[in-house]
Amino acid sequence: MERRKEREIRELLDGCPVIAAVKDAESLERGIHSDIPLVFVLFGDICSIEEIVEKLKEAGKTVFVHLDLIQGLSGREVAVDFLKARTKADGIISTKINVVNYAEQQGFYTVFRVFLVDTKAYETLVKQRKQIHMDVLEILPGVMPRVIKKLVQSFPIPVIASGLIMEKEDVIEGLKAGAMAISTTNIKVWEM
Repeated sequence: MERRKEREIRELLDGCPVIAAVKDAESLERGIHSDIPLVFVLFGDICSIEEIVEKLKEAGKTVFVHLDLIQGLSGREVAVDFLKARTKADGIISTKINVVNYAEQQGFYTVFRVFLVDTKAYETLVKQRKQIHMDVLEILPGVMPRVIKKLVQSFPIPVIASGLIMEKEDVIEGLKAGAMAISTTNIKVWEM
C-alpha cells in the first residue's frame, strides 16, 4: 500500500509543477476554472468546507485541505475524522505532527507544512523526520533554493516549496533546486 501511495503522489506532483492554493471565494472560483489539477484549500469553516471541497471535486480537482486553517476545527485527530466523514478531500495539510500522522492512518495523502525561519527550525525538522508519517514535505518560505536542495537530499519524499512565490523565476528556481512542485496563492503565477 505504501509504495502505491508513494507512486501515486509522485505521479500527481510530476504532472503539476504549480499547485493552486485557494485562500478565499474569489481564488476558489479561479482555481475551479484553472487547468491546475491539484488544489490546496487554505480557507473555510466547518459550515462551508464540505461545499468548497465538493465544488473542486466536481471540477475534477484533487483536493488537499489545510486543516489548521479551517475555522471551527481544532488541530486534533477528531478534525481529521470530520473531514473524512463530511468531505471528499484527498489529502490533509497540517503543521501538527499528530494530525499528519493520524490523517495518514486514515488513508489521506498527507502534507507536513513547516516554516523554516532559522537554522534551529531546520535542524528540528531533520531530527523529527522519522516521527512524521508524511507523504509530502511543504516548506515555507519557498524562495530558498539552497535549503530546498538540502531537504530534497535529506528526505526521501517529495518536497513542495511555498510562500513568497511572486514570479515565474521563483517557480523555476524552486523546481531547479529539487522541489517537485510549488504551491502558491498568487493567481498570476498559476497562469504562467
